[in-house]
Amino acid sequence: MAAPEPSSGDAVELAAIEAEILRQTAERGPERSICPSEVARVLDTGDWRRLMTPVRRAAATLAAQGRIDILRKGKRIAPEAMRGVIRLRTAGPGGGEDTGS
Repeated sequence: MAAPEPSSGDAVELAAIEAEILRQTAERGPERSICPSEVARVLDTGDWRRLMTPVRRAAATLAAQGRIDILRKGKRIAPEAMRGVIRLRTAGPGGGEDTGS
């Protein structure tokens, strides 16, 4: 059985999440990173936790496109290796360490 098609509301939310990830990571620059919860809190100040899974999915998509890096313990990781605590930054050359927020 195929997965259900996302509704237009889901598509708008995904676009908003991706845009906010890109905005925040660009604002911080390639030497600093953001926490995914920062994105969720901007998009929904009341019930931001519900957005954590969609934010992580959007981050994985953006990382696969080469637009951002996903970091775990300060090291760049592949989207499919994303588990536990992560941070996000503008995609940079190499796999250098992150200096935090």
